[in-house]
Amino acid sequence: MEKRELKKYLILGAIIIGICVIVKNLSVIWYIINIVLNALNPLILGAAIAYVFNIFLSFCERHYFPKKKTGFIANTRRGVCLVFSLVFIVLVAILLFKVVVPEFIKSIGLICAQIPVIAKDVTDWAIEKSDNFPDIQNKLMELDVDWGGFAKTAFKFITVGAGGIIGYVADVMSAFTLTLTRVVIAIIFAIYLLICKDGIKQGLKRAEKVYIKPTVSRKLNHILGVANKTFKAFFVGQFTEAIVLGMLCAGGMFLLKLPYAAMTGTVVGVTALIPIVGAYIGAALGAFMILTENPSQALVFLIFLVILQQLEGNLIYPKVVGSSIGLPGIWVLAAVTVGGSLFGITGMLIGVPLTATIYKLVYEDIGKRERVLVRKNHKTSSEQTNKPEKANKQDENVKNKNTKK
Repeated sequence: MEKRELKKYLILGAIIIGICVIVKNLSVIWYIINIVLNALNPLILGAAIAYVFNIFLSFCERHYFPKKKTGFIANTRRGVCLVFSLVFIVLVAILLFKVVVPEFIKSIGLICAQIPVIAKDVTDWAIEKSDNFPDIQNKLMELDVDWGGFAKTAFKFITVGAGGIIGYVADVMSAFTLTLTRVVIAIIFAIYLLICKDGIKQGLKRAEKVYIKPTVSRKLNHILGVANKTFKAFFVGQFTEAIVLGMLCAGGMFLLKLPYAAMTGTVVGVTALIPIVGAYIGAALGAFMILTENPSQALVFLIFLVILQQLEGNLIYPKVVGSSIGLPGIWVLAAVTVGGSLFGITGMLIGVPLTATIYKLVYEDIGKRERVLVRKNHKTSSEQTNKPEKANKQDENVKNKNTKK
């Protein structure tokens, strides 16, 4: 057996043995992967935050004295824009919490206060309609329920839990502390990446030249370039669309004199960041808030939001988001469904631009292959047409030689 064949069979045998080992120890390998992912979770989250935040940071850097290439302004451009961006994001977050959270708590309190009144109205209506059933009517008249106490007990049950209050609070505090620690680490890592992004980029380019072949490097850069453009276009379009929808919702509610206009517009705008299903989440939360004030106005709000969603879905979204990522609606729905089932809200946000990237790359490859096939067909057809002409010329030459003879 030749060395080349022996090497091929050895590699094939090693691959088969590796697959068998992986299949046999799949649970252990998955457990190790989960441990590694949990350890890297803050860094992955920080990289994602840095990527999204870099879009706004780059915008600020392009408009912060762009003509200054040297000097104090040029040297402080990154730091000034980063501080401005962080302050802006923090102020927006504080505004959201100040607008949404207090009103949400207030609406829950109003619902708890309205439960006794609603229950009494329902009981009176049942007594009035049960004239033909005296036994049931007497039972309803004798029924004496402290609906106010029941509402308070139910509210405590929902907020505190049924058992193990101390253990429950300890678990909640532990989970909250762990999550807060991871978020803080992720934010610090994101700030570090943003400050040192130029140096990191240069280091990656040097490593790419050393470790990756030029042909592979070109393909990899093309794939990453398409993905970067698609993700940026998606996030910018999604944020723009969310801001426009939130402002239109708040303005329309002010015109219709509906309660909680600013808060509901904010909630609808924030939930609109989630493709397709976000609008329905915002509608449910907004209707829940308005329901505490006036049920009929909640119905008016739902009708108004359905009309607004139709206008936004047919006019605003295709121009702002749909055309930027170039993905048909059926694939958007599929990406949101699969991404949401696998990774929740994060999967919904990442699934759409990731699917759009794959969609673009596949259609690029299809276009290249079609052009190659067209060239081959054109070449073969031209060769077939040239063959009879050559044969006719050869026949003419033979005839001319015979006539001369």
